[in-house]
Formats: sequence, structure tokens, C-alpha cells
Amino acid sequence: QVQLVESGGGLVQRGGSLRLSCAASGRAFSTYAVAWFRQGPGKERDIVAAIPWHDGQPYYTDSVQGRFNISRDNDKNTVYLQMNRLNEDDTGVYYCAARVGPYGLWDSSYDYWGQGTQVTVSS
Repeated sequence: QVQLVESGGGLVQRGGSLRLSCAASGRAFSTYAVAWFRQGPGKERDIVAAIPWHDGQPYYTDSVQGRFNISRDNDKNTVYLQMNRLNEDDTGVYYCAARVGPYGLWDSSYDYWGQGTQVTVSS
């Protein structure tokens, strides 16, 4: 019912910025909670940030708090992740995920996933 396509990844030097986009197809996307997950080399896939479909606080994992900002434009069916002051620990494949209802912190709680976009931070 929902297809997600990530874009905006690439190679950036430490301290730089990137903005990731998650474009969704399908109706009623504005009613879905959306999260960004990432999977670093040899690591599990962990949540980075999440945004509810309705009023509520977005979530950020501690390591990105104050550096990343998640936002959504429901008219464009797009969710963004602005990433600032990137460091090498931010390297990984970033995935956009969506689910009906409130956001969750575990990847198993999400129903729809994009293919991922690679972010590499170099020193």
C-alpha cells in the first residue's frame, strides 16, 4: 500500500551536512508515522529519528540529538532528515520506514521500508 524511496545519501566530510529525503507513494501517507533507521558496518539496524503523523514530539536517538532534524511535508508525501555536524559514526545505510499509528522504536514495528541510501562520512 505504501512505497518508500530514499535519496540524498552520499559521501561527506566530517562536520558536513546532508539532507535525506523519503518520498512515499500511496494515499493517506499523512496518517503514517515515519522513522529513519540506519545500519552501520557490522551493526544492527537502529532507529535514528521518528516523526508522528499527528501532534506529538519527534524522537531522536541520543547520538544525533541536536544535530539531526526530521520533518515532513504531507503535501509532497515526503519526509526529510537534515543531518548536520556529521561524524564517522553516522556512516551507514539509512532506511525510511512507515507504519500506521504512533511511531515505535524497533524496526519490527514498521510495515513499509525503502531500499536505503548510503551515507559515508570521511575524516
